[in-house]
Amino acid sequence: MNEHEFNRMVDELMFNLEEVLDNCDADIDSENSSGMLTLTVESNKSQIILSRQVTSREIWLADITGGFHFTLQEGKWRDTQDNILLEHKLEKAILAQANESVTLNFSDF
Repeated sequence: MNEHEFNRMVDELMFNLEEVLDNCDADIDSENSSGMLTLTVESNKSQIILSRQVTSREIWLADITGGFHFTLQEGKWRDTQDNILLEHKLEKAILAQANESVTLNFSDF
């Protein structure tokens, strides 16, 4: 995958995540800037951050439990350590930090 394809996929993923959060009851604000999507839980001001790493073709996720790296494997973004899908880690982070259950399903690329 070249840089253009990577950036297109990450832009689409971040846009889709923002759309899901805008259309659910969770009180989470999002800010997309310079390749980074910051989700702020309004009730406690905690943050979940997604950032693109163009050089390594990874998406990095930071939440209150730590940092995680994801690579595209068979059309899905998977954690490089435990192979868990990005959407599942995000759902868990949102539940832990916002006490909201959100279902994410990122399409195959």
